[in-house]
Amino acid sequence: MPLAFYVDHFSPYIGPHWGKIGIRYYGLAYMLGFLAAAGMFFRYAKAGRSRLPAPLIADFMVWIALGTMIGGRLGYMLLYSPGDLLHDPLTLFTVWDGGMASHGGMIGVTVAIAWFARRHHLPFLHLGDLVVSAAPIGLFFGRIANFINGELWGKPSVVPWAMLFPNAPDGGRLPRHPSQLYEAGLEGLLLFLYLQLRFWKSDVVRRQPGRLAGEFFVVYAIVRIFCERFREPDEGISLILGLSRGTFYSLIVFLVGLFLIAWTGARRRPAA
Repeated sequence: MPLAFYVDHFSPYIGPHWGKIGIRYYGLAYMLGFLAAAGMFFRYAKAGRSRLPAPLIADFMVWIALGTMIGGRLGYMLLYSPGDLLHDPLTLFTVWDGGMASHGGMIGVTVAIAWFARRHHLPFLHLGDLVVSAAPIGLFFGRIANFINGELWGKPSVVPWAMLFPNAPDGGRLPRHPSQLYEAGLEGLLLFLYLQLRFWKSDVVRRQPGRLAGEFFVVYAIVRIFCERFREPDEGISLILGLSRGTFYSLIVFLVGLFLIAWTGARRRPAA
């Protein structure tokens, strides 16, 4: 057992701030994620592996950003905190108090992709494959921001790498798993590397549109459920069928992924 544990005492703000007004690392994480995705889409277009024209990428990113932000916020309020929304609907707009749900963001992005595909007569499943291939890098930055904010801490533990989180209900007295870093590594880096290998080293995006999205959902669900074993359930948020909300919603994502994989397999295009 270590003699001392690292204390997560980062400021959530970059530089000076006035009350809750200032530049947050969480906002920077979103910006870096969107910029990285845009850069990857331009690279795909240049390599001839994308049906999204380069002149439309900026417009596409605006709608992806809106889908992420609106879906993430609405998802958190509806999936994790519906009572607060019913009690005071204006809490939907108090984004400075935190509260974004990755599962809600997925729904919001799906709606944005569907709208954009219909408007520009582009294949919906192909656009979905492009987005999921870049999404994990945004998840990585987001989880690092969670760690810096000292939120979404893990369960108490005495492993050598456990940390103290002053924002936890115990005031930072109990060492805990740095579950945000586990999620950054698995939901972010590991999933990103896997999807990039599939995108560049196979012909799956051309021959089976939607297959990569299905694989993303399945692998994301698996690693998220694994990480939930080390993450403290959100305080005041009830379980569903004895499962944390993150685990329960990830099971639904897993089933959606399996359906996509099976459906795209049945519609597989023959090799040229």
